[in-house]
Amino acid sequence: MSKENPLSALIDKGIKELQIPERPISLYEPVRYTLNLGGKRLRPQLVLMGAGLCGASPEKAVPAALAVELLHNFSLIHDDIMDGADSRRGKPSVHTKWDSNTAILSGDVMFTLAYEQLEYYTIENGFSPKTLSQLFKVFNKAVKTVCEGQALDMEFETSLSVTLDEYIHMISCKTAALLESSLVMGGIVADTNDETIQKLATIGMEAGIAFQIQDDLLDAIGDPDKFGKRKGGDIYEGKKTFLSILALERAEKEQKMKLSSILQKSDCTETEVEYVIELFEQLGVISDAQEAIKNRYITSLHALDYFSESPFKSALTNLLDKLTAREY
Repeated sequence: MSKENPLSALIDKGIKELQIPERPISLYEPVRYTLNLGGKRLRPQLVLMGAGLCGASPEKAVPAALAVELLHNFSLIHDDIMDGADSRRGKPSVHTKWDSNTAILSGDVMFTLAYEQLEYYTIENGFSPKTLSQLFKVFNKAVKTVCEGQALDMEFETSLSVTLDEYIHMISCKTAALLESSLVMGGIVADTNDETIQKLATIGMEAGIAFQIQDDLLDAIGDPDKFGKRKGGDIYEGKKTFLSILALERAEKEQKMKLSSILQKSDCTETEVEYVIELFEQLGVISDAQEAIKNRYITSLHALDYFSESPFKSALTNLLDKLTAREY
């Protein structure tokens, strides 16, 4: 893996070298378990790419990348508790393998470990006080914004009317904000200017929104074996998604009544789920979601054009291309 993706290798090395205490076992064993579950490591890679795009060595950005990865995993532990999710990345979720109290506490300590990583950016290590201040500011904003996004997502579950604009705002907070912050933090480590920071922010935000709409789409039409979730899982759970909101806006009266009824059920049938997916197709929701995804990624790539050619620009271009075509 290191030969194919040196940035991923840097992150894996950083995670292995994290100074995680041995005791209390009940506190730190779930932390190690969570970090060893793997995943795409998308966000920490973006931190390293952001630094590289701005002319800095990615090694300088490893602590910031680890901070982001720890924060992301902290949020996943708590998300799984709130969602009652039994598994994460094909393995038992922390609250399932241990219990909810253990999961909450282990998630909390991961949050602290994330902040400890940012303490690397001191004068003693060759960074200005401004760098540390900016990193904390961006990191804190990301934490707050992700929490706001999660709260909105929970509110939307019981709301009878959610507009597409409201939904886009929610996913920009819950999903895209951390992708945006990841690239920006890399730029801060590189001590770049405000214009460049804004370009990095645009790349992350647009790609993040596209990524979430893509998740919504794959839930409806993706291969369950590749996607790792049962087809129509969002429909079974009555979740508000880009597809369901757009369908409700476009549906005729009888279609809207039936669609609303299915989405509000706690025990809808496979036949009802298939009806909803077919309705998505009939109303042009599937094709419009695909178009929205493509346009967001194009905007992200246009912002990337601002940067000079480099291995990091090539890596980020390839990553965005892969995300555009992903099936899981």
